[in-house]
Amino acid sequence: MRLLLVHSFLFSIGIAHAAVTAYGPHVQQPLGTVTAASASYTGAATYNTVILTPPPVPNPPPPTSFGVELKTSGVSGLSVPQHGSFFGFSIEFSVVTQVRDSFLQVPFLNLMANLRERAGSVHVRVGGNTQDYATLVSSTPDGAALEKYYGAESNPTDTPPLIFTPEIIKMMAGISALTNVRWYLGVPFNDTQHWRLQIAEVGESTLGDYLIGLQAGNEPDLYSRHGHRPDSYSPSDYKNEFGLLIDAMDADSSIPNKDLLIGPNLAGVWQPEQIWDTGFATDFNQNLAALAVERYPTDNCYAQFGVGTPRTGQEMLPSYLTHQSGQHIVSEYLNSTAYAQTVGKPFLMFETNTASCGGFPGLSDAFASALWAIDYGLQMAYANFTTALFHVGGESVYYNVPPVTNQSTFHQWTVGPIYYSALFVAEALGPSNQSQVLDLNMNGGNEFTPGYAIYENGQPTRVALVNYVTDKSGASDYTASISIAGTNPAQVKVKYLAADSVTQKYNFTWAGQTFGDAFSSDGRPVGNVDIQTITCDQTNNVCNVKVPAPGAALVFLSDQALAESDQGPTMTFPTTAYTKVQNTATIDPSVLATSNGNKGLADSLAGTSKGRNFSGAFGLAQALPSVGAVIAGALLVTRMSLMVR
Repeated sequence: MRLLLVHSFLFSIGIAHAAVTAYGPHVQQPLGTVTAASASYTGAATYNTVILTPPPVPNPPPPTSFGVELKTSGVSGLSVPQHGSFFGFSIEFSVVTQVRDSFLQVPFLNLMANLRERAGSVHVRVGGNTQDYATLVSSTPDGAALEKYYGAESNPTDTPPLIFTPEIIKMMAGISALTNVRWYLGVPFNDTQHWRLQIAEVGESTLGDYLIGLQAGNEPDLYSRHGHRPDSYSPSDYKNEFGLLIDAMDADSSIPNKDLLIGPNLAGVWQPEQIWDTGFATDFNQNLAALAVERYPTDNCYAQFGVGTPRTGQEMLPSYLTHQSGQHIVSEYLNSTAYAQTVGKPFLMFETNTASCGGFPGLSDAFASALWAIDYGLQMAYANFTTALFHVGGESVYYNVPPVTNQSTFHQWTVGPIYYSALFVAEALGPSNQSQVLDLNMNGGNEFTPGYAIYENGQPTRVALVNYVTDKSGASDYTASISIAGTNPAQVKVKYLAADSVTQKYNFTWAGQTFGDAFSSDGRPVGNVDIQTITCDQTNNVCNVKVPAPGAALVFLSDQALAESDQGPTMTFPTTAYTKVQNTATIDPSVLATSNGNKGLADSLAGTSKGRNFSGAFGLAQALPSVGAVIAGALLVTRMSLMVR
């Protein structure tokens, strides 16, 4: 077994989240406000069993009946035209093989295909803190596509240097050919005197048009804090280093496209205006594919590293169940999104999610985050961000991931709430790439009942409605009475994102379909599609749409809008290949239940290696030293792997 896999078998591998990242064998311990069951949980973070208590119904409760008027001309405040692929994903480089190994993972292909069917393409970034210390090599000593060198970590987040082979980029090309995924990569930025441009060279030659950007510097405003630059490091210094990178790329004939760079990728320590004031976006305009920032609403770093402010998911939960959450985040970037338009560049949210340092148990993996991400994502689109990448992957975070390494042969994937949000937003925006978003500020601007209208070519096509309240009695379900200037349709179609509570984990439904429980999905939704038809009152020019508490509704104002967003069954990928071809024997559970486990083996000790069986002459006394040697050898290999990485 490869050293990398042995190491992954024994330890959870973390993931970068804005300011702080977990890469080593950290195990987050739940804080004191969670239940007794969760306090004893010691497994991978992403499968933490804690379930929080939903907040009570707000006092006063939001109105449950109100009008939503949609204009068909003279509409002000519409966003720039948005792509259906607006809502994408960011994968930390150090854990990319957990999400897609050299064997193209069928669940990952299916998850991407679902979005491709709705949006036309999917945008995925592979990078993060680890990209700055990554080196492309022709091969690794043990044949792995990616190696982490523990023991040479840097900064408080234990970022390990990486080496990786072209196999990683070839995998990306294979995925793109099947699912139209478009990629962002990152140029290492830790040594600006000796640029390592191989990722740009191989990326461009292998991915071609599927490579849509190269990040230059990940969160440079944190470099000095992390010990990567002097304390005096400033926006001007970053600009100067960016210029050095451009010079190096200009001199490299193996990089034909010089206009794919993305910056400044700030974490929030510097204000973007500090970068714009240096002339960054104008001086380097011809080399820039986009401007970008990275931002999380808060962090859970105390639980991971013992630094910062202690927070629990229970106390933070109400702050996510409000329209003000997304509004607060994007308000800091309104000047920058407007500025980006003046210099002719897209403006990206390059990395975000519920909280840095892995999120909160019971919150980041619950229905609350699905509603929050829909609202936050559409708020970014309304504020003229042009792409939003939600960070996913890794076992030490509370987001959707494949099963942990030692369970990948018998467990399927766990699809978390953020993926449901991606489906919702992809269908809300559709594949026309002409969708414009409007925050309706409806229900008197009530923070618990946000809504958005989607326009195409000046006409309303869809309405997205969210209800943040949990109320099993049904008293907090609301009815939005939608009217369109001129004439209303005879009927509208509605898809619902539903769960019993904002704290429910797994088994959410999108239009009646679900990805099920933990360890249960191959990336294909199961169940019958349920699209509600609502007959409109054309006499009063109104369509009454009910939204459950909690839940979200996507209203299609015409059959054409529905057909554009959901073009029939998704082409998915069957599991016809196997990652495990040895030791696959099965036994009838009913037989096993009544067996004492030793029938027919009284005088022999079986082996698990192919073609190996110990005869009765090789008794237990002789076998035990060999078993001990195997265990000792495994431990030695693990120790060696820790020493060389």
